[in-house]
Amino acid sequence: MIRQCLLTVAAVVSLGALPVFAQSANDMVRVSILPGWRMADGSHMAAIKFVLTDGWKTYWRAPGEAGIPPRFDWSASANLERVEIEWPTPQQTMTNGMRTIGYANDLVLPVRLTPEREGRPITLGADMEIGVCSDICVPVSLSVTQQLGVEHQKPDPQIAGALAARPYSQEEAGVGRVACDVSPVEGGLRLVAEVDVPAMGTNEFVVVETNDPSLWVAQAKSRRDGRRLHAETEIFHVEGHGFILKRDDVRLTILSSGDAVDIQGCPAR
Repeated sequence: MIRQCLLTVAAVVSLGALPVFAQSANDMVRVSILPGWRMADGSHMAAIKFVLTDGWKTYWRAPGEAGIPPRFDWSASANLERVEIEWPTPQQTMTNGMRTIGYANDLVLPVRLTPEREGRPITLGADMEIGVCSDICVPVSLSVTQQLGVEHQKPDPQIAGALAARPYSQEEAGVGRVACDVSPVEGGLRLVAEVDVPAMGTNEFVVVETNDPSLWVAQAKSRRDGRRLHAETEIFHVEGHGFILKRDDVRLTILSSGDAVDIQGCPAR
């Protein structure tokens, strides 16, 4: 896919007690906050809902070869200590021989919010930069704000459904041995991962990520040999600097036509 970045669309909305939508140009995407519920541990489960026009899609946190990675800025929030995004399992798409990873139609993106002061309302303010694509890709800037009170107690079935659509954990998927070999290449590192796991479905593909935003990870080459899934990729610093790869920060996500599994950390053989 050839990206044609035609315009940047900015839409800003302030949300009160009832949902209000921020609408982009040409009605490509609408975004709102689902207020969710306050949980027993004091955290708050909410969600950002994206409604895409038919034929348009947006991207997962690792968008693939031709996607636009989403970016979130939570600094407009109040009484918010930490945000954890709970990504539902995305779909793979091949376009002009390139793989992209994302979502079509609606996306409910759960966010687990930890307040600075427990028992007080949270103001969730999100400034987002996302890509929405059809035959072209358009970068879109959106902002939403809403106060989330402690009185919100009833679980939202839309959010619950999105949480249920997350990839399986290692334990849930029956993952056995996980190991990575790391070796130097010119300007970076080669990483070869091996995962003992039952087949997830057809078109199995391993996405390799790190927690370090200064590192760029190439799309992995994946293959299965019986129960063992292999993935090979290369990692470079975006500014060409030297770096140390922390194995605990490596994240492997196995995607397929069926289930998916999320694996944290990749120890040595």
